[in-house]
Amino acid sequence: MAEGRESIDQQLRTKVRRLGAWQVAGDLPASFRYAAQGLIYGFASQRNFRIHVVMGAVVFALGVWLQLPTAQLAVLVLTVAAVLVLELLNTATEAVVDLAIGRRFHPLARIAKDCAAAAVLVAALSSVLIAGLLLLPPLMARLSG
Repeated sequence: MAEGRESIDQQLRTKVRRLGAWQVAGDLPASFRYAAQGLIYGFASQRNFRIHVVMGAVVFALGVWLQLPTAQLAVLVLTVAAVLVLELLNTATEAVVDLAIGRRFHPLARIAKDCAAAAVLVAALSSVLIAGLLLLPPLMARLSG
């Protein structure tokens, strides 16, 4: 019985937190706070987002260690940022689709989710190619010399 009560309490707390979710941010700090909440949610709930963050940090650290020119480091940062942005948009797309259709199946919902995931995949694969093109030559030179 206590477990059922805790579940109801948790649901009520969630509803209370969501009451103002429809409102537009009243000021700039609120906008940043909402954006930070989105980042925290993405990092806390999305395994792939965490993987992309870690891999991006490793790639950037490798670029700094290899003393890549600033322009090439900027390309790496932009590439990693694009993957992270698409991962967050994928998460948002999935949430909106789930909100709209609930637990039912709809072929258009599947298409929306699959295409959003495919966008992340294309960005991730291209980022691996870009990282390889920028990092492999100096890495090979450093390892052989």
